[in-house]
Amino acid sequence: MRFTVAEQDTALADAAGEVLAKRAGPDRIRAGWPGGPRQEVDAVWRTLAGVGVLAALVPESAEGLGLDENALPPLMEVLGHSGLPVPAAETVAVGAPLLAAAGARQLPDVLSGSTTLTVSLEPVPGAPVPFAAHADLIAVANEDRLLLYRRDEVRVEPVGSVDGSRALARITAPAGVGLPLAEGADALAAARWRGVLATSALLVGLSRRMLDLTVSYVGQRHQFGVPVGSFQAVKHALADAELAVRFARPAVLAAGWAQAAGDPEAAVRTAMAKVLASDAARAVARTAIQCHGAMGYTTEYDLHLYAKRAWVLAADWGGPAEHRELIARRLGLARANDGIGEGAGL
Repeated sequence: MRFTVAEQDTALADAAGEVLAKRAGPDRIRAGWPGGPRQEVDAVWRTLAGVGVLAALVPESAEGLGLDENALPPLMEVLGHSGLPVPAAETVAVGAPLLAAAGARQLPDVLSGSTTLTVSLEPVPGAPVPFAAHADLIAVANEDRLLLYRRDEVRVEPVGSVDGSRALARITAPAGVGLPLAEGADALAAARWRGVLATSALLVGLSRRMLDLTVSYVGQRHQFGVPVGSFQAVKHALADAELAVRFARPAVLAAGWAQAAGDPEAAVRTAMAKVLASDAARAVARTAIQCHGAMGYTTEYDLHLYAKRAWVLAADWGGPAEHRELIARRLGLARANDGIGEGAGL
């Protein structure tokens, strides 16, 4: 069997890639950090919306592209490679499809990029919500429901993060407000697994970006009259990092296929993708910093824009330990308990 990504699923990623290659350099990423000109990031987000990125999983009947989860891995990998600090997984994979399913009147503004939407399905009450510090619409899980709030309906308390561009904030909502977007374990589980899938693909893209930066650096940096990339220790370290990414990427593609096809093992496949992508991103970040030497430990250096994002996303939507536990339970190797895999799954 030949396993390849369909042309319709790569077309959108290619279009997004062209936009990001021109408009999403390190300066744009820094614009998303506290004190930066956030409007520059928002402008790129609106441009991406114009080529249909935000509407990828929205049905055609709701003015979307009508694609399925197979489109998420290539699209999110491109967005991850760019490092642009936007709620990609939260909006494209989770929020926009739920708005469409609920027939929410806010959907057109979200799809145009004029209204920023973020989502958190974290089961722990009061957990920080990514991008909530500046989002116009915020959807937060409340027991077995996902409620959508306008910014003026809630109290927003910014929270610090190793990746400042995450714009984390805690949300406090008064009783009796919020529009239900999804209800029940089945709906929340399906949305959560799409978020896990999208985040896994973002990590693959980030890993590729960090590898690209490092390979370029070790080819230019000379020591003892030769490029440091010619040293066996450096080559072996980068080869191991490359191998980890090459193992993770097909697992993410397989998870996308499993979700789109309604495979009974989609949850396990997605958990496996998140484990491999998280481990690969952490390994690549560590190797990249080491191969850069003293330069790599300088937080002002561009590499840290991607490494910090990788560290955060590796733990987001369930860290490797949590997803390993799910896989172990499905294999009968661990005692069942509450976690991301409980409920209906896929």
